[in-house]
Amino acid sequence: MNSELNGVSRRNFMRILGAASAAATSFPAFAAVQAAAPQGTRRGAGGMSDMGDMRAMRNADTVIISSNENPLGPAKSALDAICSTASLGGRYHQEQTKDTIVAFNNIYGLKPGYSALFPGSGGPLDLALMSNIGPDKPLVYGDPSYEQGYRAAEAMKATKVPVPLTATYAHDVKAMLAAHPSPGAYYIVNPNNPTGTMTPKADIVWLLKNKPKGSVVIVDEAYHHFSNDESCIDLVAADQDIIVLRTFSKIYGMAGIRAGFAIAKPELLAKFQTVSPAGRSLASISITSAAAARASLQDKELVPLRRKINADIRSETLEFLAKKGYKVLPGSQANFFMVDVKRPGKEFLAGMMKENVAIGRSWPAMPTYVRVTVGTKDEMAKFQTAFVKCMDTAPASVSAGTSELHIPEFHIPSELNRGMYL
Repeated sequence: MNSELNGVSRRNFMRILGAASAAATSFPAFAAVQAAAPQGTRRGAGGMSDMGDMRAMRNADTVIISSNENPLGPAKSALDAICSTASLGGRYHQEQTKDTIVAFNNIYGLKPGYSALFPGSGGPLDLALMSNIGPDKPLVYGDPSYEQGYRAAEAMKATKVPVPLTATYAHDVKAMLAAHPSPGAYYIVNPNNPTGTMTPKADIVWLLKNKPKGSVVIVDEAYHHFSNDESCIDLVAADQDIIVLRTFSKIYGMAGIRAGFAIAKPELLAKFQTVSPAGRSLASISITSAAAARASLQDKELVPLRRKINADIRSETLEFLAKKGYKVLPGSQANFFMVDVKRPGKEFLAGMMKENVAIGRSWPAMPTYVRVTVGTKDEMAKFQTAFVKCMDTAPASVSAGTSELHIPEFHIPSELNRGMYL
């Protein structure tokens, strides 16, 4: 716990350093993806992710629990690694990246060539999707789920095949298989965003065994560290047709520092170059980010400790909401949850902003549910007070033709409006 507290106390300084080191690591913007993203929701590629944008808050004390960030920031081990490595920044030092990849492969039992390190996992997620879908290769995905999948499909002019989640909010793999005879890819977010719920690994194994030849299963494990369930990385080691994405933005608290892995057999990783041949050099990770990622991987106490911190605060918050009689979507194993506000989510989000609490958005498939990130104990206490006040306020009268609520005095933070990758 002491290392966590020390990490928080140094966070502001290190975020400045991390932002500088990450400034040159963004992927080149894929023109097709940019064209597919609606105005006001674009990012580097795809238009959707879970990094908050630049926030011009009127009140500096606004509680920001909207973009699934980790309020603890980087661990002390990561901060120390950045400090000790930054002085080497005048040289390229590619061994930093190689050493981090070797450390990752050793932890997960992967052979050389089965993983690649990137500045975040949003860029490689686009590459994984876009290298396997197209006009004759549809994308099958869960609904509701993370929008980067269908944004990539729009960019690649691939048929979009959304499949409703199961009654327990898992991806319905049998329905996904039946949804199209020959898709290019199946996209599974595990834990799912926005529901926080898990799809059993056995279901993913079943899909791999029964899918059409030539299709791939893409598993986005951005939030997997918060769960106690098994990862799918071992399926990559077994040479299955699967691509797994991991990020350091969430449990490791490195959203502004940028590091992530794509894990797949070499031939699937090689296909990434068909989307962006220059991606290998233009998406290189900074030496400070690589060092922070390696230190975080080697910090054996970090993930269990942060998983417990998140689970305890999440449980306390959900218990409070349940006692008040509010309906929470059950089963979250992530650092966020969904709650039914009994009115359009956009309207409720605007009300919470007036109470200086920024929460996440809603999804078209669940328009009255909003997603809430798990913050610190103090932040969630403020959330509880604001939430009760807003729920006790009668829903506003919104005309049927209104698609947006304009709140000019506030800039509402959203992971949809940002300039970098997850």
